[in-house]
Amino acid sequence: MDKRTIQKQTEGVLAAGLAFCKIDHVALYCVDLERLKAFFLKYFGATSNEQYHNPRTELRTYILSFPDGGSRLELMTRPEVNFEDMPNLYRHGFVHLSFALGSKQAVDDLTERLKADGYEILSGPRTTGDGYYESAFLGPEDIQIEITV
Repeated sequence: MDKRTIQKQTEGVLAAGLAFCKIDHVALYCVDLERLKAFFLKYFGATSNEQYHNPRTELRTYILSFPDGGSRLELMTRPEVNFEDMPNLYRHGFVHLSFALGSKQAVDDLTERLKADGYEILSGPRTTGDGYYESAFLGPEDIQIEITV
């Protein structure tokens, strides 16, 4: 995309009154809500709100906040969530979550900790072709997670 096209799109967004826009949170359906919450609290320093429960739909959620003060992840479940009955459904769309840890040493240390705790390391730590220092692993429920500088 050339610079002129980008500028035109930006002007359109500003004209629509969207001078400020950020992603508020990302939501993730899961089978074991408590396990996922504990994972993000333990390895990424997240904090959680109280569980929300809708008795009519049986939806249960937590909103997790991360130490940067702005990133949030909503974990959601309901009784009919069963990925075994819906193969590949959750693979369409977002592919992974990525967390910036601030240093190569933090990436190295957390990779070793996750490996020692039995999580499957998919790659790294390494510098990728596009210059990221990262490690990728499978978290609970086979969610692919990257940790970067």
